[in-house]
Amino acid sequence: MVFNRIETDRQSSQPLVINWTSISVFVAVHALALLAPWFFSWSALGVTIFLHWLLGSIGICLGYHRLLTHRSLQVPKALEYAIALIGAAALQGGPIFWVAGHRRHHIYTEDLDKDPYSAKRGFWWSHMGWLLYKRPEFFDYESNRQFAPDLARDGFYRWLDRYFLLLQIPLAIGLYLLGGWSFVIYGVFVRTVLLWHSTWLINSASHITGYRTHDSDDNSRNLWWAAILTYGEGWHNNHHAYPNVAKAGWQWWEIDMTWWVILVLQRMGLAQRIVLPPAA
Repeated sequence: MVFNRIETDRQSSQPLVINWTSISVFVAVHALALLAPWFFSWSALGVTIFLHWLLGSIGICLGYHRLLTHRSLQVPKALEYAIALIGAAALQGGPIFWVAGHRRHHIYTEDLDKDPYSAKRGFWWSHMGWLLYKRPEFFDYESNRQFAPDLARDGFYRWLDRYFLLLQIPLAIGLYLLGGWSFVIYGVFVRTVLLWHSTWLINSASHITGYRTHDSDDNSRNLWWAAILTYGEGWHNNHHAYPNVAKAGWQWWEIDMTWWVILVLQRMGLAQRIVLPPAA
């Protein structure tokens, strides 16, 4: 009997092989985050909140998602690289991996085998289960470069995609020098776990519950509490209907903090060719 082979859900016949390395990493990071009560301080909690915003809103939402994946705006190349570095420090994979996976998600939304985190496989799969199995078509560099050729042509992004894990070392050292192990536990591990699950809610919860403004050809939803946790990404139905638009929240009540940052960059002359929602 082969113990590391598990069949997929009943709707797909593609076999799945458990990636024990990935599982070990996720378990270790979550376990270290559970040390938080023994290292609590208000300043450490503040570090967590600040890094959740910096790495989440600026690095992932603005950088990896709206800037690199959808090219919803343009910024000077030096600034683009800096924002990409912040995204890589979020510990959600290198830029080529992340961008390729999300572009696949939009091309093959909710397809059982072609969408890496298809919501049709259920909440658990789309939330984080897809990360726990060996699927070369989604995790191998040669496969991903086909969906992110613009990044794969750039030596900086190839380097960052390969060595993004190393960014945790200077980050952890800096946090330790600022506040000791309390800052490390909260700034690296607690922050990572909170940001992981915040981001993953867009793949899972925002394809299950919420309201639909646009008749997109999928089950994407606008989910207010997910939007708060992800600085605007939870307005997911708006995004799936018009994926290249830089603004996720369209109505006055649809708070989109990442869009506010884009407006600031525009006022400073650093953001151009911003893709706006179509006229009513």
